[in-house]
Amino acid sequence: MAVPSNTIQAVGRIGIREDLSDKIGELFPDDCPFQKMIGKESASQVYHEWQTDSLAAASAQNKTIQGDDLTNGSRANTTRQGNYSQIMKKVVGSSTTMEATRTAGRASELGRELMKAGRELKTDAELRFTGNYAAVAPASGTEGETAGALAFMTTNSYLGTAGSPAQPTYSGSTTVGYPNAAATNGTQRTYTEALLKTALSDCWVKGGNPRLVITDMPHKQIAAAFSGLAQARRETNDKRITIVAGADIYVSDAGEVQFVPSRFCSARAAPSSAMAAVLRSPILRSNESAFEN
Repeated sequence: MAVPSNTIQAVGRIGIREDLSDKIGELFPDDCPFQKMIGKESASQVYHEWQTDSLAAASAQNKTIQGDDLTNGSRANTTRQGNYSQIMKKVVGSSTTMEATRTAGRASELGRELMKAGRELKTDAELRFTGNYAAVAPASGTEGETAGALAFMTTNSYLGTAGSPAQPTYSGSTTVGYPNAAATNGTQRTYTEALLKTALSDCWVKGGNPRLVITDMPHKQIAAAFSGLAQARRETNDKRITIVAGADIYVSDAGEVQFVPSRFCSARAAPSSAMAAVLRSPILRSNESAFEN
């Protein structure tokens, strides 16, 4: 077959308009399960504090004589903890010429890049929140840094190290003030259902109610094979927790626990939601249980 002479073909003509779709393929991995789980609280200073409290251990020998004079009992004080805020930034600049230019897939180049920068800040925050970072006080010429969740845990007995658990240090004492040093990493070991059950049980015995376990994808896939995993069609009675990203329900002796994968959490640990109330600290200016495997 031959093309007739002087046939006008699109492949060789000047003035052919481009065919560019107004849709932009977006790969935005910005699921942040930790932030969705923990909530937020306003702060008016760069150093924000809160108080924690606990009940005295139950005693079966609590008894007294009829008519006996009463003596004031010793009552433990609250514990004062805190965290420094951390300002994160993304700088976006666009010329007036760029904003006046006709573009495909967005009405404003500046508007789109600001949207992306906001979502990037969210993932930066998630990475910091779930990490093992100490808090740093801001000073002239020094950025303030917020402590991550793993640095707050002072009774973590599942770090995989024989002997006493590695713990962070606090500015005030063992649990008072802010974490001014990251926790020491333990020896890594295989993530097993037995380790998970022991950690959940210990957390419950100490007063916690774990409902969420956040892990990276490899450990989420290991957990998917645990025998306690509920059937996919099983309904849960707990309506307080929103399932984010992708989650499986694990039925433990301490109650139902959701397994949620995270792209930003530590690949060394499996933190749960037992310390949610303790970790409501300010990050981005205003805005317990874990074991290492």
